[in-house]
Amino acid sequence: MTLAELGWNDFFAAAFTDLNEPGLRPGRVARASRDYYGLLTAEGDIEARLPGRLRREPPAVGDWVAYAPPAPGVSATIRALLPRRTCFARVAPGRRRGRGAAAELQVLAANLDTVVIVSGLDRDFNLRRIERYLTLTWESGARPVVVLNKADLAENPEACRRQVEEIALDVPVHLLCAATGTGLESPAAYLAPGKTVALLGSSGVGKSTLLNRLAGLELQQTGELSEALGKGRHTTTHRELFLLPGGGLLIDNPGMRELQLWGDEQTLAGSFEDIEELAADCRFADCRHEVEPGCAVRAAAESGDLDPDRLAGYRRLQQELDHLTRRAESSAQAEQQRKWKAIHKQLRRSRRKS
Repeated sequence: MTLAELGWNDFFAAAFTDLNEPGLRPGRVARASRDYYGLLTAEGDIEARLPGRLRREPPAVGDWVAYAPPAPGVSATIRALLPRRTCFARVAPGRRRGRGAAAELQVLAANLDTVVIVSGLDRDFNLRRIERYLTLTWESGARPVVVLNKADLAENPEACRRQVEEIALDVPVHLLCAATGTGLESPAAYLAPGKTVALLGSSGVGKSTLLNRLAGLELQQTGELSEALGKGRHTTTHRELFLLPGGGLLIDNPGMRELQLWGDEQTLAGSFEDIEELAADCRFADCRHEVEPGCAVRAAAESGDLDPDRLAGYRRLQQELDHLTRRAESSAQAEQQRKWKAIHKQLRRSRRKS
């Protein structure tokens, strides 16, 4: 394989040259674990060790790294992480350490050209969840595409597509059935040599089935929905980057049940352009579209020109970002206080010695 087939371009070549470290080679992360990473390289698929100094901000699947090749008795070692062109990230799930601690960012996949948001038309179809995925995709810098899978199980799949088109604005929305192969030409159009596509969505929406269909190979195990819970089983347990036989790279991801936003208010602009345009006519520039007089957004929702559920979804995401900002500010203030406390303590020790 060539580096170009793996997505290498002038952007990464310039960053690699700037390292100015002879003997290193470029590789792309296909699989990640705590200590060892699977890399796709011009020499083939290799395994490289991740040193401790890089574990604080480790590479993600899709990242380009510079590695020292293996030598007799010595494994290949990742030496540097190259800058990212795009990255899909979320607030890391789970509890934070300490009250007011800043949220941690988790990069799920890097250097993507297209994010295919997969939603099932059985029991998974949820417009608010799709809005959340769209918001994070716009923030990532990649191009979003929505795929509505299991169209054969929906009573009126075209109506579902129209609903998504209303909230996705100019984002392409495709209907398909990965199980039978119907409609596969739509997502396949985004795959091309050197281009990287990530499949994202909840468990059980058919991401692995879609991957296998697009690859023409059984690359990932697939499973069925739990009849009791109506939720998908985690047949994909880790993220992996696949180089497809026909060209193009595809990243399959485990289903996500927690997808918290990160960023600031501008994060919502790409997914809610309709609300942003309405907000330009609000009486106050800092209108929150809640109780302020002269709010054009709320007036549109009351008149039926804007879906009230869409406005409610916008408000929820806005509140989530506000909460994230407050946590970050609180954490930064606490860190500053700790630094000054340490400085004062050192000064007191110095006075005693003198």
